[in-house]
Amino acid sequence: MKIILKEDIANLGYKDDVVEVKNGYGRNYLIPTGKAILATPSALKVHAENMRQRAHKIAKIKADAEAAAATLEGVSLKIAAKVSETGTIYGSVGNIQIAEALEQAGHKIDRKLITVKESVKQVGKYVAVVRLHKEVAVDIPFEVVAENAPVEAPVDDEVTVEAPAVEAPVDDEATQPAE
Repeated sequence: MKIILKEDIANLGYKDDVVEVKNGYGRNYLIPTGKAILATPSALKVHAENMRQRAHKIAKIKADAEAAAATLEGVSLKIAAKVSETGTIYGSVGNIQIAEALEQAGHKIDRKLITVKESVKQVGKYVAVVRLHKEVAVDIPFEVVAENAPVEAPVDDEVTVEAPAVEAPVDDEATQPAE
């Protein structure tokens, strides 16, 4: 069954996409909840006309997403997590922690736009993907570090520099016997 999506749906499509789904999924979930409409010939004509009229708005939204992607391009994050002695994280690091770290770095990104490529349960380096638009995505590298690791105090190498011996000025009168 062909439907027209009214909003973004993960693993299916974006708003205003025409997609093919199984009959039960479309009739029992997407259409009754208002997330999609049936793609009849008349609905497709209306959809095409609406898309033509909104083309400049869509171009502006994409340009804004590309500008946001440019600001995120050089960002790399360090996320502190509580870690066991073996290096395993208590729990895991997900999109919520990454969104909080991005907000602390000055980038307000909705957590729903962030996906982590793999399960983060160990200390190490990983990559998250931020999907700002259906055609614009940015890879954000992040490193998970131990929050409760003992902080090593910087070791000061004791370097002693001996100052050259400075001789006091010799007073000739003091060294000569008194007459």
